[in-house]
Amino acid sequence: MTVLPMFPLGSVLFPSMPAALRIFEERYIVMLSKVLGEEPSEFGIVLIERGSEVGGGEQRFPIGTVAQITQVEASEGFIGLVAQGSRRIEVVEWLDDDPHPQAEVRVLPELEWQDSLQPLREQAEQLVRRTIAQASEFVEQQWPADIVLDDDPVAAVWQLAGIAPVGPLDQVTLLRSATTEELLRGIIEVTQGAAEMLTLQFDDDDFPSPDDFRGSSE
Repeated sequence: MTVLPMFPLGSVLFPSMPAALRIFEERYIVMLSKVLGEEPSEFGIVLIERGSEVGGGEQRFPIGTVAQITQVEASEGFIGLVAQGSRRIEVVEWLDDDPHPQAEVRVLPELEWQDSLQPLREQAEQLVRRTIAQASEFVEQQWPADIVLDDDPVAAVWQLAGIAPVGPLDQVTLLRSATTEELLRGIIEVTQGAAEMLTLQFDDDDFPSPDDFRGSSE
């Protein structure tokens, strides 16, 4: 177990997925200055269960992902950074938010790949790409349906979870997956739900909103 600076957000970061963030609160600027002095430069991201990203006092889900900073750029009024999701973590204990959120965490086991999962992966990938294409007819999607996935099969499955057009509560459920098979079946289940909702709203001539079919991002 280790102590890690934490960044509660209204979105989920998956392993092998990027996150673009804008840092403007003083507590996170302090955190960033500390993190950038370390190697690797990293912090934890967890989904906010209740509350707001700004001001503190929010309630947080106990599972998250370590974000490794790959790019930093200062702009007027905020600091922009790009980070890459790496390993999953579980919060053992939240520490005082002084001067920024931090927690004692443990690293969750890496998922493993078995070649027997390839048909399930192909089913999940086809469904996710098809649903993104459908949803893009109504609202702009964060990820294109023809996005290229990682050559590593486990990384590619995490990326499928990250691009699936579902909301953050479904995403945090996927992040909890204990095996690659569980993750693939979860992707299929939540994406089918999103596709069915899309079809129902289309039949009702009621265009969906971006919040319905696109996972939140910063």
